[in-house]
Amino acid sequence: MIATVVLEHRFDRTPDGGIWTRSQFPLAFWGRYLEVFDAVRVVARVRDLPAPEPGSVRADGDGVEFAAITHYIGPADYARRARAVKREARAAVDPRAAVIMRVGSHLAALIEPMLRRRGQPYGVEVIYDPYDMFAPGSMTHPTRPFFRWFFPRQLRRHCAHATAAAYVTEHALQRRYPPASTAYSTYYSDVELPDEAIVESPPPPALDGPFRLVTVGAFDQLYKAPDVLVDAVAACVQAGSDVTLTLVGDGLHRPELEARAAAHGIGERVRFTGNLPSGAAVRAQLDSSHLFVLPSRQEGLPRALVEAMARGLPCVGSTVGGIPELLPAENLVPPGDVAALAAKIREVLEDPDRRARMSAANLATARGYRESELHDRRVAFYRELRRRTEVALGVTPSSVP
Repeated sequence: MIATVVLEHRFDRTPDGGIWTRSQFPLAFWGRYLEVFDAVRVVARVRDLPAPEPGSVRADGDGVEFAAITHYIGPADYARRARAVKREARAAVDPRAAVIMRVGSHLAALIEPMLRRRGQPYGVEVIYDPYDMFAPGSMTHPTRPFFRWFFPRQLRRHCAHATAAAYVTEHALQRRYPPASTAYSTYYSDVELPDEAIVESPPPPALDGPFRLVTVGAFDQLYKAPDVLVDAVAACVQAGSDVTLTLVGDGLHRPELEARAAAHGIGERVRFTGNLPSGAAVRAQLDSSHLFVLPSRQEGLPRALVEAMARGLPCVGSTVGGIPELLPAENLVPPGDVAALAAKIREVLEDPDRRARMSAANLATARGYRESELHDRRVAFYRELRRRTEVALGVTPSSVP
């Protein structure tokens, strides 16, 4: 049986037909589905490029093919291409395939009504919370209030009608987007760390020069609240703290963030690395820092935070999504609260013993995200979805290993 996986990530395609990604979902990622299914068909937006961008890796390969959906970015671009996108998305799903929708996803919303009409079961992997995603300050589009009402409602419907539901949080997302009483429900994180991503012991808490903050995230929207972090760094400097900030990532809002730092008079203290290849390049930035800060306005269970914890970094985050499942309350601040974030940063800066305790606790938590730790729960989810799909389609259930 083929697994059709629908997701919101955007991929690139070169003239030879190869599919490429610069961050998430390389070919190795799809191996998790191939443990249970015979092949994977990925339904996602794909743009055509003459050559792969620097740092890109292949996303397709043996057992993994792509159903390319017309590329678009944002509501206005989608409106211009809506007819083609709808047609392609619905045509991409084989009526005899097992369907897994990584939600929230606009493509999933286009496909789900068709699946219900067919009586074709589907599973959901719930990876973020649109209610927080469209919170005030996260984006400037005039339709933000409508989106904040509409997309959570849509996600609740997807979960309520799913045959099987898996969440990246243990409790947070389930409370807002509960599964049907008859659904198979479980949780597992998307974050799986190879051994080389986890340090053996925490780094020493001593400072050498300025107190170096770091964050990781895309700037196409302000979901990760880099604007709040820049303002908090400015408040720390104004209060007399010697701090710097490195922002790993890129996107449409980068010029705005650079101008924001300059307006605060801290342009020389704020460094933008641009996009870096995942793995060693990002870990090098983490290892040269003293504190990881993620003041997000929305999250599922953030990979960047777990990766920082795995380097033994002290971490501060906001009280959204799955972050409180990773960090204790003393290391959390309300989203969007510049004063609270600045105060928390200064608390950590001024207390080396606290930093040592944070490092040890974070490393212990991150070790639970080794690749082997989450494997069995995830495979059980795929097996159950395959079994229920086969039963619904009148197919003799296979003996899945």
